[in-house]
Amino acid sequence: MKFVWMIPRILWKLWFVLNFLITLLLLYPVFLVLLSRESRFGAAFHLIRFWAKWLCYGAGLFPVVKYEIDINNIPEPCIFISNHSSYIDIILSYVVVPNFFIFVGKQELDKAPLFRLFFKRMHILVNRKSNVDSHRAYLRSGEKIDKGQSVFIFPEATISSSGTLIPFKNGAFKLAIDKQVPVVPIVFFDNWKHLQSGGFLTSNGRPGILRARMLNAVGTKGLTNADLIPLREKVKSIIQETLEKGIGK
Repeated sequence: MKFVWMIPRILWKLWFVLNFLITLLLLYPVFLVLLSRESRFGAAFHLIRFWAKWLCYGAGLFPVVKYEIDINNIPEPCIFISNHSSYIDIILSYVVVPNFFIFVGKQELDKAPLFRLFFKRMHILVNRKSNVDSHRAYLRSGEKIDKGQSVFIFPEATISSSGTLIPFKNGAFKLAIDKQVPVVPIVFFDNWKHLQSGGFLTSNGRPGILRARMLNAVGTKGLTNADLIPLREKVKSIIQETLEKGIGK
C-alpha cells in the first residue's frame, strides 16, 4: 500500500527532472553566448528568471510571493539571506528577487557539466572544507559588492530536509559588516514539502503552492566585527519567527 502512494510522487519527480533537462538543453546555446562575457550577465539573469518561472509553472508549482520591503526600492548592493530546505530554493530565488544578484554556492555544483556553465562563470563556488578556498570566495564576493552587485547566500550552508533552521555560518554577516551593506532576509515556507532532499523514492515530491516572503532590510551601517554574532542571531530570529507564523497557513 505504501508503494502505491509513492507512485504519484515518483512520477512527479521524473516529470520535474525531465522538464528541467529539456528546457535547459533548449536554452543552453543562448546561455552559452550570454555567459561568455560579463557584460551580458544581466541579460543572462533575466533569462534565468524566465526559465525559473517556466520550471515552476511547468511542474505545477505556483509561487505566491509577499514583500514587506518596497520591491521598487530594494537596496543595491545588498546580501540576500534565506533559509535552505530544498533544491527548489535556488529556482524560487530567481522568481522572488527581481534585481541582479550573484549566488555563492557549493563547489559540488561544478561537478555537474550543465550547472558548471552557470556557477563557474556567473556565480561563486566555494569549497567550505578548505579555509583557503573559503577565503578566496569571500574576497570574490566582496569584489562583486564593490561593483554594486548583490550577493545571495544560504547561511546554513546545507539543506535542512525537515524545513527547520539549523545554525547559521558567520561568513555572510561578516561580509555585510565589512562592506557596510544591508542584509535582506527571504523566507521559503513550503519548498521542502514539494521537493525534499533525500532518497528519490522516499522524500517529498508534489506540485502545489510555494509561499515566499521578502522581509525588510537589516542595516549594518556603523556595525563592527564585535556585532557579528548579534547580527547573525538577529537575522536568524527574524527568519525563524516568520517561519513559525507561516506554519499552518
